[in-house]
Amino acid sequence: MKIHLNPKEEEVMNILWKLKKGFVKEIVAEMPKPHPPYTSVSTLVRKLQERGVVGFDAFGKTHRYYPILSEEEYRKASFSKLFKEYFNGSYEKMVSFFLKEQNANIDDLEKILTEIKNKENK
Repeated sequence: MKIHLNPKEEEVMNILWKLKKGFVKEIVAEMPKPHPPYTSVSTLVRKLQERGVVGFDAFGKTHRYYPILSEEEYRKASFSKLFKEYFNGSYEKMVSFFLKEQNANIDDLEKILTEIKNKENK
């Protein structure tokens, strides 16, 4: 699934993944203060719903929203895009980046190597 969320959309999705289901007022309440206007969040959620990322249950004129796109699906899609665009699909470049820029230590690398070996043995 190709999906790109802007930072505000991602913020709403993070809240919905946490809540599992929520009315707009509950989503707004979870946002950092000062809370954005209810109408702005409502518009954002409706756009996510139109894109097929969010579903809803109707209660008269009120809607309770829930994520259709799972956090795991979004994480995979986002990482895949990042991996291709920033590391040119190279695991070597990615690991080198984490070693140099993110100060990964030898324990981190040993855990990664153990996971790779375990995957190869399956």
